[in-house]
This record gives sequence, C-alpha cells and structure tokens, in this order.
Amino acid sequence: MPDSREMNREIDYATLAELALEARKRSYAPYSRFCVGAALLTESGRIYQGCNVENAAYTPTNCAERTAVFKAVSEGERRFRAIAVAGGEKGAETLAEVSPCGVCRQVLAEFCDAETFEVILARSPKDYRVLTLGELFPLGFGAQNLQG
Repeated sequence: MPDSREMNREIDYATLAELALEARKRSYAPYSRFCVGAALLTESGRIYQGCNVENAAYTPTNCAERTAVFKAVSEGERRFRAIAVAGGEKGAETLAEVSPCGVCRQVLAEFCDAETFEVILARSPKDYRVLTLGELFPLGFGAQNLQG
C-alpha cells in the first residue's frame, strides 16, 4: 500500500484536492508541459494518486485519472466514491479547472455509479467544483448497453 492513504467515510474534498495537486507535481509531461494529478477515493477509504505520463509517440500516454484507477484496480479495489483532478501548465501559479478526458470518463464509468460517484475539479484545496460522473458523462456507454 505504498501509494495509498486512508480516509474516513465522509468525503473530504479539500484533502482530495490537495492530494491531486501533490500528485500533479510528479507528472511526466515533457511534450505538452500540461501536468495533471488525480486522487481517487475508494469505498474502503483508501486513496490512490495518479499523474499523467506522456510518451513521445503520444498514443501510449496515460492520464492521471487512469493511472489512479489502474493502481487501485491492480491492488484489488473495484468500488470508488470520488476522484479529484488538478491540472495546468507546468510551473503555473494559478490553475484552470480541468475535467477528465473522454477516455478517462469511460474508464470511470466501468467502475463507478454515474449518479453517486463525485468528480472534484480542483484549482486548489479551497477552490474546487464537485460534479457527478453522470453530469460529466451523460448517456455514457457501459455494461448495461451490452445486455440484450
């Protein structure tokens, strides 16, 4: 459990935002210089951080949100409550609001209930907006679409 932390049952948006900002500092973004961090809260109370990892070929690049989800899934977690996302130009003092890309929204939809999973769009631990996955990903495709 080296990259996870514990959190009580209440979602502490400021702490998740702070951990997303912390993870952003570890981004590997030499090409876009757009650094993103994420902090994913599981139902068990553990938190997994992720950062974006770019690649010169671009396609192998992985977003912060997917890094956090894949870390959690690889540790046996399958149920999530919330994710905080923070991003912006490397070295920027002020961050813009950043939301998960379409691929990350699809990955989150694989594991999260659209109506209850919360996405915290963080500019700082005190400046953030909270939306549900359903608000960010209306009419998303999921397992229910594969049933006859």
